[in-house]
Amino acid sequence: MLARSIWAVLAGIAAGIVLAIGSDMTLRAAGIFAPLGQPMANPLFVIAAVYRTVYGVLGSYLTARLAPFRPMTQALVLGFLGLISNVAGTIATWDRGPDFGPKWYPLSLVVLAIPSAWLGAKVNERWPAASRA
Repeated sequence: MLARSIWAVLAGIAAGIVLAIGSDMTLRAAGIFAPLGQPMANPLFVIAAVYRTVYGVLGSYLTARLAPFRPMTQALVLGFLGLISNVAGTIATWDRGPDFGPKWYPLSLVVLAIPSAWLGAKVNERWPAASRA
């Protein structure tokens, strides 16, 4: 049971990371986002915050869906891990200059980590039981 719980959380983490990095790379390749190491316009950080939040919901939904028990708790564990990593990223980049974006951007990710996880678990709760078979 514990191994399946860990797997559920790791699957949610992997989904979020792959989707976020894939979106970043795609938007850079399309010329929408600036290349790595170059400043990006503030409105583009809104786009990044939105898709990262959506991916947080999707990753938490996946974790809750795969969880062998207490799906909300396991999704919130994922949210807490996201919160910790976002706080660490915020601290690490706080005064590093415009290449790391406006200060509201990492703060938005910190604030939205737990609500995204909760929403992903709620979506899982509302999914019709018949479709789980």
